[in-house]
Amino acid sequence: MGSNSKADPISLTFHDSCLRMSDVQLLHGPHWLNDQILSFYYEYLAHMKYKTNADLHFIAPEITQCMKYMGDQELKQLLDQSNTTGKPFIFFALNDNETTDAGGSHWSLLVFSRPEKTFYHFDSYGNNNTGNSLELMNKIKELLGVRMAKFRPMRCLQQANGYDCGIHVICMTDHIADYLNRYEVIDGLPSLHIDTVKAKRTELLKLILSLGGKG
Repeated sequence: MGSNSKADPISLTFHDSCLRMSDVQLLHGPHWLNDQILSFYYEYLAHMKYKTNADLHFIAPEITQCMKYMGDQELKQLLDQSNTTGKPFIFFALNDNETTDAGGSHWSLLVFSRPEKTFYHFDSYGNNNTGNSLELMNKIKELLGVRMAKFRPMRCLQQANGYDCGIHVICMTDHIADYLNRYEVIDGLPSLHIDTVKAKRTELLKLILSLGGKG
């Protein structure tokens, strides 16, 4: 562990997230983003940007991944302990990984809106992750007390390459959270602008540095 820490030192520890230098390097170039980057951003949204809005709940991607494989009792316990069960709006960064380990090749975003009794799915690569999102919805909807909830795949900005799905999920999470913060519904959400996606890697690097991280 010691030699690994020296070879890949910690850039930033922020609440329940830990970024190593190799994670931060992913933001410098045309690279697929890993669990650690998305987890950090969800921690930032929960603990800083939307700290005063208890209606918005952001579930770290590694937790979402584990939820796909939990039994009902274990899942209920997790949802209760994390105060997720009654939340009006819940964000799930969803991976197409078929195991409980980190990995996968595509990210998409599933957002539950209790006022609308709907799970909205945003996928920047067609409907590539629809099966995974439906599977998660069917697993948790009864535990959230919304057995009759609808599933709604949403048209959204599509990625122009094979590696920006994680950036799209981060930008869409931001975009939707800001809209919910003002209007408290997802229906009517305007389109995400491509310039927002193009600028986000640089913004994330600046954010990490501003929180005391190393880039």
